Amino acid sequence: MGVTSRRRALAAVAVLAIGALGLTACSDDKDGTGSSTEQITLNVDVFGNFGYEELYKQYQAAHPNIKIVERGTGGQLGDYTQQVTQRLAAGSGLGDVIAIEEGMIIDMKSKGSAFVDLNEYGAKDLSGNFLPWKYEAAKTDDGKLIGLGTDVGGMAMCYRTDLFKQAGLPTNRDEVSKLWPTWDDYINVGKQFKSRVPKAGFIDAVTNTYNSILMQEAGNTTGYTYFDTKNAYVTDTNPAVRKAWDISNKILEAGLSAKLQAWTDQWNAGFKNAQFATIACPAWMTGYITSQNGDAGKGKWDIATVPGSGGNWGGSWLSVPKQSKHQKEAAELAKFLTNPAGQIAAFKSKGNLPSSPQALDDPAVKAAVNDYFSNAPTGTIYGASAKALKPVYLGAKNVPVRTAVENALRSVEQGQKKSDAAWTTAVADGKKAA
Repeated sequence: MGVTSRRRALAAVAVLAIGALGLTACSDDKDGTGSSTEQITLNVDVFGNFGYEELYKQYQAAHPNIKIVERGTGGQLGDYTQQVTQRLAAGSGLGDVIAIEEGMIIDMKSKGSAFVDLNEYGAKDLSGNFLPWKYEAAKTDDGKLIGLGTDVGGMAMCYRTDLFKQAGLPTNRDEVSKLWPTWDDYINVGKQFKSRVPKAGFIDAVTNTYNSILMQEAGNTTGYTYFDTKNAYVTDTNPAVRKAWDISNKILEAGLSAKLQAWTDQWNAGFKNAQFATIACPAWMTGYITSQNGDAGKGKWDIATVPGSGGNWGGSWLSVPKQSKHQKEAAELAKFLTNPAGQIAAFKSKGNLPSSPQALDDPAVKAAVNDYFSNAPTGTIYGASAKALKPVYLGAKNVPVRTAVENALRSVEQGQKKSDAAWTTAVADGKKAA
C-alpha cells in the first residue's frame, strides 16, 4: 500500500491506545495468567512508512518480554511483494506480522491456508473497528479473516506553493482547487505552468498520476482494473484502464512530466530539488513528502482537491503468517496496531488515513491540520470522503500486471515509444504477467 507533522507528540494517543486494549504483559501465557516472562522477538514486515514507531514503544513498555523489530521500512512495494511471495512459497523467512497492500490482498486470500485465522484470536468481534468493506476484504471464501485493516488512501493533489508563485498561479488551496475540476483543466494549468517555469515538471512521474486516474475511474465505473471480479484479464477491454492511459498520455504529450521514476533515488532527490510542482497525493503520500523534503520543504507545500471525482489509492492490512513461532503474540500486536487508537497514532505520525470509523470521527483526526503543508486541514480534506470510498477490485496478479503496464507507459514518458505502440505492449506484457 495514508496528517500532522511526524514530530508531533503522541502522548495522548499512547494513553488511549494502551487503555483501549487493556494491555498486560503476555508471551505464551500458557497458564492463562498473563504472567509469562519468556523473552521473544516479533518481526514486523512492512514497505514504505506505516508510522508505528511510537506504538512499538508503547507496546514493548506494556509487554517487557517482547521486542519488536520492524523490517523493510521505506522499501518499494514491487520488491516487497516479490519477497513476500517467495518467502511464502519457501515456508520460511516472513515476519511474525506482515503488511499486505491492497494490490496483494486477493492473491494472499487465495493462499489463505498459509495465514492465521485472526477470528481465532478475537478479531471476529472487531468488525465495528473498520469500515465494513475494509473488514470484509480480508475474508477468504471459507470465512477465515487473514488481515486487519490499517489505512485507506483517499485522494488529493499536493503542490509546491513556491513554484506556483513563481509561475504566477494562485497559491491558496481553495483557489488552486478551482483551477482543475477536470483532468483536462489540470493539463491546461500544467501548460501555463510550463510556459513560465520551463525547468520544472508539472508532475513528478506519469505512473503516479496514471494510478490516481485509474483508481478514480474504476471506482466510479466498472469497480475493477486489470481483472474483473471473476478474475478474467480485462486490461484491453476495461474502459477505466484505457481512459486512464489516454489522459496520462495527454499529460505526456503536453510535456508536463519531470520524467522521474517513482520510488527511486532520483525521484527522492526531485522533492529536495523542487523538480516538479504537483504530485498525486493519497493521504499516505504526505508523510513521504515530509520525509524526503525535510525541514527545508516546510511551508512550501499545500494540498488541493484532486481533479475529477474522489478516488482511493493505497491501503493495507496486517496479517500473521502460520510460519510465525509466536502466532498468539503476533495476533495481539496486529490487533493493537490496527485498533482505532493505533490508527489515530499512525495518522498523526505519517498521515496514514484511518480505515476505522471511530478514528475518522475522532476530534484529533477531524480537526487535524498539517503545519508542514501550510496548515492544510488534512482531517477535512481526506477524512470527509473516506467513509464514502468505493472499493476497487484488484485481481490476484494485480502487482505484476500493474508493473508491466507502468513499464510500457514509462517507455512513452522516456520517448522510447509512441502511445499506441506502448499500449499494445502494455496489453501483451500484462497478459503474460497475468
